[in-house]
Amino acid sequence: METDLLAELRALKHRVPHLAGGLVASVDGLLMAHDTHDTEPSGLAALTAAALGVAQRLADVTGQGEFRESLVRGEHGYVATYAAGTVCVLTVLAHPDVNVGRMHLEGRRSAERVGTLLHEAIGPKEVG
Repeated sequence: METDLLAELRALKHRVPHLAGGLVASVDGLLMAHDTHDTEPSGLAALTAAALGVAQRLADVTGQGEFRESLVRGEHGYVATYAAGTVCVLTVLAHPDVNVGRMHLEGRRSAERVGTLLHEAIGPKEVG
């Protein structure tokens, strides 16, 4: 399964110029696969889980429904997180010159594929 997830991460990186890497993690921060070179993946998975909790709460409190995605723009680029099924997330790192629309389009598609891969591999059980 990790091989399939890694293949999807690499395919996403190939489809979107200026992506720096990505990872798949459970919603509680368990690293499942990563293609990150300059960032420590386990720490990023844990930070993703923490940020996800805040994003989920923010969406709920404002009546926006279930979490779908979040975007952080920093001085040196972007961090985007997409729901991948109900128990995992896809997080991608991008350079500042990335086409954000393209990143969202392809990131959403990859997150859907990741969710499908996980569902096929483990069924509807929760990960983590």
